[in-house]
Amino acid sequence: MNAGSRWTSTTGPTEVLVVRPPSGPVTLRCGGEPMAPAGSVARDGVAQSGEPLLLGKRYTDPVSGLQLLCTKAGPGPVEVDGRPIERLDAKPLPASD
Repeated sequence: MNAGSRWTSTTGPTEVLVVRPPSGPVTLRCGGEPMAPAGSVARDGVAQSGEPLLLGKRYTDPVSGLQLLCTKAGPGPVEVDGRPIERLDAKPLPASD
């Protein structure tokens, strides 16, 4: 899993781009099924219901250091080695009084 690689869900339209690769090998799952490199597999599974990924939002796994960018919104949840990923929110800018 390299920076810039695209991964797609085998259960729905969800696609992500790797912004920061993990520190070691990880298993990436979406909707309970393994994700695959984009364009390499047909979508034939059934997604579990879970929190959807939002287009343009970044997600991270603090344990492995993996950071993802959602390029196609869809159902989740996305998990890294069984841990749900966390959405990164924008940091508030300091007040300029």
